[in-house]
Formats: sequence, structure tokens, C-alpha cells
Amino acid sequence: MGSSRTRNLQVFDTELSADTVEWCPVSQHAHILACGTYQLQKDDEKNPSRIGRLYLFQFDQQQSFTPPLTEIQRIDTPAILDLKWCHTELYERPLLGMATACGEIQLHGLKDKQDGRCALEHVLSTELGPNRLALSLDWSTGRGDSTDPRVVTSDSTGSLTLLSLAEDDLSAVSQWKAHDFEAWITAFSYWDTQLVYSGGDDCKLKGWDLRMGPSSPTFTSKRHSMGVCSIHSNPHREHVLATGSYDENVLVWDGRNMRQPLSETPVGGGVWRLKWHPVHEHLLLAACMHNDFHILHCQRAAGGNEGPCPILASYILHNSLAYGADWSHLILSSPPPSSPPKETASIPLFQPEGHLRIQYESPTASFDTSLEDECGRYIPDHTTTVSAPAPVPYSGGDDSASLSCLLASCSFYDHMLHVWRWDWNPEIDKRSGETTSS
Repeated sequence: MGSSRTRNLQVFDTELSADTVEWCPVSQHAHILACGTYQLQKDDEKNPSRIGRLYLFQFDQQQSFTPPLTEIQRIDTPAILDLKWCHTELYERPLLGMATACGEIQLHGLKDKQDGRCALEHVLSTELGPNRLALSLDWSTGRGDSTDPRVVTSDSTGSLTLLSLAEDDLSAVSQWKAHDFEAWITAFSYWDTQLVYSGGDDCKLKGWDLRMGPSSPTFTSKRHSMGVCSIHSNPHREHVLATGSYDENVLVWDGRNMRQPLSETPVGGGVWRLKWHPVHEHLLLAACMHNDFHILHCQRAAGGNEGPCPILASYILHNSLAYGADWSHLILSSPPPSSPPKETASIPLFQPEGHLRIQYESPTASFDTSLEDECGRYIPDHTTTVSAPAPVPYSGGDDSASLSCLLASCSFYDHMLHVWRWDWNPEIDKRSGETTSS
């Protein structure tokens, strides 16, 4: 058995096209997952409408033979382009930010209910301006500092808007034209939240110092050859930044020198989202549109060594555009990937709730798998393994302990949300000189 393994836990049909998933980062609510959807309604050819739905789930890893993910709320909304939880509690509750197709940023608060479950309720919202779609947002709280919470957002006019948050008010501090076409992505530097990054369909990556005003960027990089659509500041390593583009490359940067990236990794698909691991500083999750989801190890790049980042694992069970992806903060309890799968004497029948029977076929017909057996019974996670393309060899690093990570991902046209796990034992990689992925 290989030292790196991905295993599907559950699939959920979101009905509308799914494009963003976010696990709650607040520790006592780390079992909560939000998923946003986007659907273009073409009933009126001249004025098509964009509708969406916000789903809220809770994850229970103690359920052995029933799906661990349970839907607890759904809210019909304008089409959702991005979701981001505030990294810390604000006003004694987790807050979820939402960028919508009507050019509005909405904040929803997570509230505990009497039945033991949670629910989101609308708290604040603000409009960015007429005739624009809000495309992305980021919180300034990436390293746990909530003393001056702010939100930065990008939109379809190429503009960025900085929002300040008071207890009863979400208001624009400044707004400026940043890109010639759609500003697909914006993000804070979590180490200096006066610095903001942005990427647009004009193929440019830019930096902005909020203390100097938005009249001109601190840098403009044309290193990406197509539209820049993902940026994430590393919350564990100062100055380290990851960016992704339609050009199918992940670039890792040192923010002090934006003339040349530390590394360039081809991933075979447009990079719509990048997420650094919440604990392990060198692990980077990439949603690669036409080429699935990949986990990169960026230690060598962050240390200044050239060359692509090794790909430790790939998750290949989506059949459509790989858009949303996120790491959970939950700690999974399970045997390491080198342990043999447990034998199961019998699996009781149950009525599936929020779990979809689905048959996958790979483009090359190299595998197919079902998440239920022939009798319609749920297959536990340790019985579902699928081979993935061989990753780039990994020669070892500082993450010496085995990991068991919980992740969520979603794909667009097939409107699917997947919850899956990744088990990795780097010690085996060091001894064998390679990783395997399944």
C-alpha cells in the first residue's frame, strides 16, 4: 500500500452548479462546511438571471456506516462566486462572507440552535456598485488577529473594494480600478494587512499598499501568461505567496521580490483556487479546473530552491470543472495509510440522507467506482480506493509525522460536492524515494 492515499467519503448533489466550498476555521465549529452555487438562468435571453444557493453541512466522523456529512440548512441567494469564513470569531460568533452576482457582499453569522445544530442568519451586507458581479473576497484575519477586521473584494469591472467592519456596519473604505478586465481574485498579505494582492483577466498580478493609496500598485507582474484567478498568502511563512492562473501553472513567490517566482509548477488545468494547509506550512491544495485537485509540497520552493513543487496526491473523482476546494481544521482519527483495511462483517441497510449513488467513469476508462454496493448500501471510506496518475517524486522534508486530512471539493457542471480524506506517511516516501496516490 502506498504512503499517500486519497479516499472518497461522500458525494452530495448540489442541484445548481457548485463553485465554492469552505470549512469553518473556528475550532468549536470546525465540523461545519459551507458550499455555494451559481446558476445562469437563460429564460430571458437579453437579461439572463443568476441564481444561487448556500448550503450548510455538519460532519460527524463517528458515523461508521452512514454518510458522515449531513445537510442542516439551505438558503436561496443570488449566484455565489466566493465564500470565505472569517478566521476568528467576531462579535462572539463565526462569520461567513459571501460574494454574489448582484454585486453584493453579504455576511452571515453562525448561531447555535436549541436542537444542537447550527444555522446561518444574515447579519450585514453592502453593495459594491451597479452592473457588477462580486468575484472574490478575503478577510484580513488570516493569522488570527481580529482587532481591525476588514474585507477586500474584487469584481467584474476590474475594481477592488476595501470594506471595514463594525458591529452594525459593513462599509466601503476605498474602491479603485485595479485591472483592465475582470478582477478574478484579491487577497490580503496575512503578515502585513496593509498589503493587498490582486489578479485579473488582463494577465496581471498586482500588489497594493493601502497606506499609500490605490493610485498605483507597488508592483505589476506579467509572469502569468493568462488570467490570474487565485492568490493565497501563507499564514505560516512570512513573505510566501501562491498564485494560480488559467495558464495552468502554480507560482510560489517571495513577496519581497516579485520579479521572479521561487517556483513554477505545471498542474494541467487552470488554477481556480489555492489553499495553504491550516497547520502544515508547506502543503498547498490546488483546484485545477480541467485537471482535478492536487496537493503540492512547497518546502523546497519556500527555501529558495528552484524547480517545480512535488505533487503528493491527486483527487480525480470529479467529472467536471474543479472549482472549489478547502482543508478542514478537524483532526481525523484513523490508522495510518500503511495499515490494512479493516474487515467488515456486515453493513446495515439505511435510508440515505444527502448521499448520492453515483457511477464514475474516467476519461481513459481506466477505472470506475461506485459509492454504494449493488444493494444500495453505503460503502465506508476504507473500501473505496482508486488509482490516480503517478505524482512527482518527493524526496522528503520536515513533515515527518503521518497525516490524515479531511478535505472538501466541488465541481461545476455536474453540480457535485465531494468530501474526502488524504492519508500521508512521509517517512515511507523518504525510504522509497517516491510517493503513490490513490
